[in-house]
Amino acid sequence: MEQRRGAIAGAFAYSLWGLFPLFFHHLAPTGPLEVLGHRIVWSFVVVSVVLRATGRAGGIAVLRADGRRAARIALAALLLAVNWLTYLWAVNNGRIVDAALGYFINPLLSVALGVLVLGERLRRAQVWALMLGAVAVVILTVGYGKLPWVALTLATTFGAYGFLKKTIVVPGAIESLAAESAVLLPIAIVGFAIALAGPGITFGHHGVGNVALLVLTGPVTAVPLVLFAYAAHRIPLTLVGLLMYLTPVGQFLCGVLVFHEAVPIARLAGFALVWAALVILTVDAVRHYRNEAPTPVLVGPLPPDRAAA
Repeated sequence: MEQRRGAIAGAFAYSLWGLFPLFFHHLAPTGPLEVLGHRIVWSFVVVSVVLRATGRAGGIAVLRADGRRAARIALAALLLAVNWLTYLWAVNNGRIVDAALGYFINPLLSVALGVLVLGERLRRAQVWALMLGAVAVVILTVGYGKLPWVALTLATTFGAYGFLKKTIVVPGAIESLAAESAVLLPIAIVGFAIALAGPGITFGHHGVGNVALLVLTGPVTAVPLVLFAYAAHRIPLTLVGLLMYLTPVGQFLCGVLVFHEAVPIARLAGFALVWAALVILTVDAVRHYRNEAPTPVLVGPLPPDRAAA
């Protein structure tokens, strides 16, 4: 029963993240920098209230007590901010399909990081998956006429963020998000200042609906995180990894079916190769899990657009 509930919670979390383009698209005319600021501020407010209500506020003090851990949290938070800002820019500029590609690429990047940084040895299936992923990037680059920087930025910042998160021991998901949001508060202020100096702050100037949506960026960030945290402790890593693909699939479908983004042949061919690589990686991870022990290769951390894990 617990595993079933965990699977349902995980499916809801990843599905909600997959539908994020529908929400963030409606924040216009608010620009990415101002949205980033609101997301940081209101996420911090939401998790602070939750921690106070549950008597877990002391978890933040524990994180601050360790200077080395605090430095890693700060670096992870900066990567989180870059990822969020890139994602928001992509949604505002009709690049949702590119954003989906970034999260499709991420498991392949996790494998590469394991080899380059941790010195892990690749299994044959993983080698094939990485080769297909590399060919896909080449095809997409030729098709675009330039590197698919949105996808690569999202995948790289997510991968680096995840690598850091694996080295940080935190009391829980809510405490982690609270700590990172606190680190990012100065960035939120800078974002508001830049927006104010440029086109101006939109908050309070475009109706009650716009204000409500900007405030909702807090719970919209926190709710899927809580669902994921519930699921992660109740279902196997392989199932978490499979559910993870609901997010980029949802984003891809939003981009194509809802926002009618073009998917030319070259881009479709690149996506097809990435999907093939993910199938190989998934089958290999499931087999490895059954034969030996759970493998972390398939399972990345929460996409930063989905808050901290």
